[in-house]
Amino acid sequence: MTQTQALTKTLVFPLDVQSGNESLLHDARLECRRVFTEVLRLNYDGWDWNRIEDVVEQNADLVQNTAQRIIDKAFEALTQYYDYDDWGRPWYKHETFPLRMNYGEGYNLFLEDETVRFRISAKPYNHVKGELRGTQDQFDLLAQAIEDDDWHVGTAEALCRNGREELHVTVTNETAEVGAKTAAETVIGVDINEDCIALAALTEHGIEDSIVIDYPEIKEERHRYFTMRKRMQEAGQTAFNDVFRDKEQRFVHDQLHTVSRRVVEWIQRLRFDSPVIVFEDLTDMRDDIEYGTRMNRRLHSLPFAKLRDFITYKAAWHGIPSDDVDPEYTSQQCPVCGHTERANRHKKRFKCRECEHQDHADRGAGVSVGQKWLRKQNNRNVPALNTLPQVRKWELRRQASGPVDGPTVASDTAQGHHPDGIRGVSDQSTGRSSGA
Repeated sequence: MTQTQALTKTLVFPLDVQSGNESLLHDARLECRRVFTEVLRLNYDGWDWNRIEDVVEQNADLVQNTAQRIIDKAFEALTQYYDYDDWGRPWYKHETFPLRMNYGEGYNLFLEDETVRFRISAKPYNHVKGELRGTQDQFDLLAQAIEDDDWHVGTAEALCRNGREELHVTVTNETAEVGAKTAAETVIGVDINEDCIALAALTEHGIEDSIVIDYPEIKEERHRYFTMRKRMQEAGQTAFNDVFRDKEQRFVHDQLHTVSRRVVEWIQRLRFDSPVIVFEDLTDMRDDIEYGTRMNRRLHSLPFAKLRDFITYKAAWHGIPSDDVDPEYTSQQCPVCGHTERANRHKKRFKCRECEHQDHADRGAGVSVGQKWLRKQNNRNVPALNTLPQVRKWELRRQASGPVDGPTVASDTAQGHHPDGIRGVSDQSTGRSSGA
């Protein structure tokens, strides 16, 4: 049982400029940056947004619809700032800026034999033409989007990355098939934390598998950048602060893409029957957190929603639906006996005060999320979990040897050995071990 859903994908093509002045793209990006910062400046001066749009669009040295796209991008940044304040007040002072365009207006694409030609309106009545370069898979997908009535080509951005001109094109499949949530047979419970994400696959008959994907560098790098920015602010070096903020955003963005890819790869590799990915609904989390200045800064700035969006997006392209549940007590509830108590959890170690079941705390929370989703469904059995499989860990890191290629099983430790035969799971944060 499936349902149709519109899904959008971004395709990246290097540009082979063959006619027109390539410097036009550079000049157009400078003008885009000026338009963006002008919108922000007028907003901070108290102008009405409708008036800002009219004035800035009229004075922009860009194709009209391109100017509108840049103005919209500035308004999106302001909305994000006012709603969440994740990265501080928006501004843009650097040279590199994407030239954002509508298909058929700011840019156009033409299929010719075994290649695709492009025409970009960098400035009014000034075009840059040439051919796209890229992989055959991307060309096939782009050709399908151009020719198929169920697909369409959307907004694109021309930008310079590592000295190379590129065109990032969005294509949308309006009738993509995604599995129905209610027909799912395997529930993938997800628990997202500041340094790892735990996944537990459940059916009505029991738990199929589980894994904890560690990404400690996100937390470490964010703390490092925070320390550098704070010292620079104290020294009055605000320009460097903006540079480091951009580097931090790019680092976190790339890491979250890697983590979300690992999640979907794990689900695909194990070939679960009709899976659904279930998250905790953290919509109002920011309003509920009040743990003091330091913890508030750490937790309020964590990109939980962005990681969830990346996973949902990548999974949907493989036909896997997503859903959410109320997050209340999922990290405190014992997945075996159901006893709920705050004292059950200590950092990464979970030990039930009622039945003495021990587990990796985040994996246990993932199991509880899956159980809670099953309880929400009509006529669905919630399995009794007397035993849970060994916790496997998959760590993402940027060391010289590269990332770990696959999940690893934590070995027994002296403290982790239990007389009942339960193996220990290493807890790096506390030095203790919890049974798996």
